[in-house]
Amino acid sequence: MLPRERVYAALENREPDRVPWGEHSIDYNVYETILGRPSLVQAKMRETQALWDGRRDEVVASYKRDRLDLIRALDMDIVFVSAVPPADYRPEPLDKLEEGVYRDKDGNIYHVSATTHDLNMYWRNTAAYVPPTLESLEAELDRVKSEPLGDPNDSRWELVHHAVKEMGDTHFIMLLCGDLSWPVFGATEEEQWMNLVLHPEICRKIAEVQGTRMVREVELLAQLGVDAIMPAGDLGSSTGLMASPAIYREMIYPWHKAHADAAHKHGLKIMKHCCGHVMPIIDELAEVYDAYEAIQASGGMDIRVLKQRVGHKLTLWGGIWHEHIILGTPEDIREDARYAFTHAAPGGGFIMGSTHSLAVDAKRENLLEMKRVRDEWGTYPIDPQRFH
Repeated sequence: MLPRERVYAALENREPDRVPWGEHSIDYNVYETILGRPSLVQAKMRETQALWDGRRDEVVASYKRDRLDLIRALDMDIVFVSAVPPADYRPEPLDKLEEGVYRDKDGNIYHVSATTHDLNMYWRNTAAYVPPTLESLEAELDRVKSEPLGDPNDSRWELVHHAVKEMGDTHFIMLLCGDLSWPVFGATEEEQWMNLVLHPEICRKIAEVQGTRMVREVELLAQLGVDAIMPAGDLGSSTGLMASPAIYREMIYPWHKAHADAAHKHGLKIMKHCCGHVMPIIDELAEVYDAYEAIQASGGMDIRVLKQRVGHKLTLWGGIWHEHIILGTPEDIREDARYAFTHAAPGGGFIMGSTHSLAVDAKRENLLEMKRVRDEWGTYPIDPQRFH
């Protein structure tokens, strides 16, 4: 089977020739350790600095080259793509206060993470925050409904067009897109979650604005030649849903369903990335999406239980612990694969991947072990006797 055929078989609950493999996010270090060269793909502060320096074309060229080369090198089946900065993009740099510390024009302070090398907000100037009102949100909703859909040949889609041209005949092309998670607002995180309960009418309107934007955008995305879209919004933490299931069902689920219905209407599959514990709403996710990715085992999302409960209608995508890829050993990878292949792969409806992403500090030996177990153990029919 071609990789594209393999993924479609999994999504249709058929057994392909072997388990498909894909990821929704891969950080720069993986490209560098596997390809043996520097990369600007998801390169955190180095990528940010390159854009500040006016090197947009260099950044996009790295994405076009390195993303596809890595998919080929690891023999993955899914090519994930996204919009890129438009031509001539050069954002205004933040003010540098000291090494690794920056300030934006609103007075917010950012630090470069010593662990991931991301530029993260460290302190927020809450005095500069202006909360939305129903009136301002109604005006924004009117703008969303009337704004042009956009040009499918715009330079923002340069990476997408390149991937479709180079690998669309053989591989499954998946486009990351906008999503709706909890429609919160507020100057601080505490305020945001309190406002979800104290001001539901505003949060409901925020959901309507974002949901309307998402649904309208599908018509544009369907013109890009991809096989699927992936809304990537988190709903859970490592211990539970971030808010009440009732709030999800009332404010968010209708827009998730409308988004998926629009994708299916245009012939696209829709594959949901969602971290954390989401078991209280897993039946709703199974009703809406074709696949569920980033099944956080460390957050209590047991792929065996999921297969029994929703595996007949939802493709499960994950199985290899994110934490083990970074901190574990090849034997940890093998143990994860044994469990996932035994309980989720039979009958189809399973795609191998990490339980989050291939992130900073992912070990080369563990990445290669993922490839080995998929290649040697993942052929159908699944036979646990091979798991050694």
